[in-house]
Amino acid sequence: MTGRTFLAITVAALALTQARAADGPIAQVNDPYYVDAAKHLQDVAKRVPNTRRAKNIILFVGDGMGVTTVTAARIRQGQVAGRDGVSNKLVFETLPYAAFSRTYSHDSEVTDSAPSASAMTTGVKSRNGVINVDSSVPENDCKAGLAHPTTTIAELAEIAGMSTGAVTTTRITHATPAAIYAHAAGRDWERDADMKPEDIAAGCVDIARQLVEMRYGDGLEVAMGGGRAQFLPLSVADPEDPKKTGARKDGRNLVDAWMKRYGEGAAYVWSQPQLQALNMGKTKHLLGLFESSHMQFESARVRDKAGEPSLAEMTFKAISILERNPKGFFLLVEGGRIDHGHHAGMAAQALDDTVAMDEAVKAALAATDARDTLIVVTADHSHVLTMAGYPSRDNPILGLANREDGKPALAKDGKPYTTLSYANGPGAAEGDREDLTNVDTTKPDYRQQALVPFNSETHGGEDVPILASGPWAHLFQGVVDQQYIFHVMNRAGQIKQRAETAIRAGARKR
Repeated sequence: MTGRTFLAITVAALALTQARAADGPIAQVNDPYYVDAAKHLQDVAKRVPNTRRAKNIILFVGDGMGVTTVTAARIRQGQVAGRDGVSNKLVFETLPYAAFSRTYSHDSEVTDSAPSASAMTTGVKSRNGVINVDSSVPENDCKAGLAHPTTTIAELAEIAGMSTGAVTTTRITHATPAAIYAHAAGRDWERDADMKPEDIAAGCVDIARQLVEMRYGDGLEVAMGGGRAQFLPLSVADPEDPKKTGARKDGRNLVDAWMKRYGEGAAYVWSQPQLQALNMGKTKHLLGLFESSHMQFESARVRDKAGEPSLAEMTFKAISILERNPKGFFLLVEGGRIDHGHHAGMAAQALDDTVAMDEAVKAALAATDARDTLIVVTADHSHVLTMAGYPSRDNPILGLANREDGKPALAKDGKPYTTLSYANGPGAAEGDREDLTNVDTTKPDYRQQALVPFNSETHGGEDVPILASGPWAHLFQGVVDQQYIFHVMNRAGQIKQRAETAIRAGARKR
């Protein structure tokens, strides 16, 4: 290096230093990423914990909504709307407080929905396959289940005089919604036909009957989802499809039982037009069963013959009934078919149903006041969805991973691959991996490729997010066990305390 070159470099460096000094000691102070993060810090620093008693509590459960699902759904939502997907935010991602939930069950590193939902609604862990019984109860052990029940937050809320409800896109008798009103040593005991005669004789009751006959307070004020067959006898044709019938062998019509129990204030609907036409001012107890089994995936919902309400619409209708109680309410909302999309290896279905649940969160936020309503958004477990490769920032999240020149990136076998794939599931090849060059991987029913062959993709065991707003939401921080969610909700609403007061005053379970 010559002396003249060294002098030139020194002068240039000095000039750059002086230019930076004019803006302060940080050169990147005007960078948009820097500015955005600095503003976010300012907003966080202004937060003041809300320590008022929560009048209302809404628990959103994205069934199977792990971290990768949230990330991919965020990108999917932004790209469909024509925005930058990676910087987009789901509505529930804007909630001010967050934590991670450890989802293991009492007997497994990887939980199923029954004990994980039960942990959130009762505050204790239990074994895979059981609903609202303690950890001593083996799956399908009727007598042990009868001897060791746990009490749910909805049952406590009913004793305290609050209103309660469950809204889901699965059967209303499925594991997650059942976790607020039912107790079963077998999560599959959704109807009497699913049970052994000896268990029925021993006193175990199917989940659909438990919903209609809930013994706490006056039972659920709102129950909406799928699962008509669980409530209708074999002799009754399904109203939407006459080729189908109910599935109960005991001859009971539980829809009629619901109407008889609640009388003039009761309502039953099985289609979106019926829900829209309902006189909400006169409805005190609403049962909505919109499919014989699970409701449609969000991508297919608009094509349903009878018409299905969205999760957001059901959530709004539920709140409009529950909020009339001056003592407040507890509501469970489940985006249940996120889980089913993953089990089928169809990431598009899972992502679109995640976005649909986000719309439900948006509806709930608009219909309630953050000063008195605790909203918690979480998942019961994850799935084995992966997001990998080095696709460009604007590459379609459901598309083939690309290179810097926009062409598909190739794996070691010389074939392209998708950004999203599964560690196991029905998308696994028995021989060589399929060449995806001319395959439309963005279709709703496309099955992402998987590593290990399974008929149904499995749950994942990693931690899942918790996001929250409202009274005592600041207690969600760090890494917590899943049953902690119950304890925060209970603390926020003083529900156990209020239930004990009501019991002393004469309230009893029926």
